[in-house]
Amino acid sequence: MSKTSQTLIAFVAGCATGAVLGLLYAPEKGAVTRDRMTYRLSKYREQLSDLLENVLNSNALPESFAKVEGQRVVNDAREKAEKLLEDVDRLMAQIKQQGS
Repeated sequence: MSKTSQTLIAFVAGCATGAVLGLLYAPEKGAVTRDRMTYRLSKYREQLSDLLENVLNSNALPESFAKVEGQRVVNDAREKAEKLLEDVDRLMAQIKQQGS
């Protein structure tokens, strides 16, 4: 697994762990907790978008098998990141809906 994929997986795992722990130990009312989660998820979404953009714009690989393999890894990471962005958007919509 490439370093980018590992970083992406670690980032997502950290987001999920933080969200779960935040819900379990939230001392505030639900509305405050939802607002905080929405804010944090939007920040995580921005970071994930930036990471994805940086990976897609990286042209550091030489013309060779490594470049072809690297492009495959980048495409896989892009697909996973796009799926994660969709999941974050869906979660943010659910949080907003519960707050209404």
